[in-house]
Amino acid sequence: MKDLAEIIQGAKKKNQKSFKILFDIHWNYLYGYMLKTIQNDEIAEDIAVKTFAKAFDKIDSYNSNYNFKTWLLTISKNLYKDFLREKNKISKIETSPLNLKNTNYPTSISPEEIVINSQKLEHILESMKSLKDEYKKILQLRFFEDLSYKEISEKLNQPLNTVKVKILRAKNLLNIKINAENQY
Repeated sequence: MKDLAEIIQGAKKKNQKSFKILFDIHWNYLYGYMLKTIQNDEIAEDIAVKTFAKAFDKIDSYNSNYNFKTWLLTISKNLYKDFLREKNKISKIETSPLNLKNTNYPTSISPEEIVINSQKLEHILESMKSLKDEYKKILQLRFFEDLSYKEISEKLNQPLNTVKVKILRAKNLLNIKINAENQY
C-alpha cells in the first residue's frame, strides 16, 4: 500500500482511486468524531459527507506540513459551526414575533419563479444524462426518490461507504459539468 503522502498527491492530481482510499481510511474516524460531538446520526453523516466533498474540492490547498486527519477535522468543525449558525438563524426567525400588518410578501411562488425553477431542473437533468449510468442511478435514488445512504446501499447491494463515495463523485462531476456549461 502506498503511504499517505503518495495517496494525497494522487488525489491532488484528481485520481479517483486516491480519493476513494482517503475516504475509506478516514471515514470511520471522521464520522465517529462527528457522531460523538453532535450525537445525531443523520447530521453527523451529512457533515462528514460534506467534509469529504469540500476536502476533495479544496485538496490543492492542503499543506502537507500538517496532519491530513487534522485538516479534515478542521473542515468538519467549520461546517458544523456553519450548520449551527444557520440553525440558530432559522430558530430566531421561527421564534421572533411577526408583524404581518402592511406587508406585501408573496404568499406563493410567482409564475416566473416556477418557470425558472423548472428550467434549472431541466438543466440539471440534461447535465445528468452525460454521467455514467451508475452515477445517474445513484443521484436519482438519493435526490429524486429521497432514499437514505443506507437504503441505497441495500437497494444496490453495495457497501455503505462505496455508496457515499459514488454519491460524492456524482455530485462533484455534475457540479463540474454544470459550471462548465454555464461558462459558455
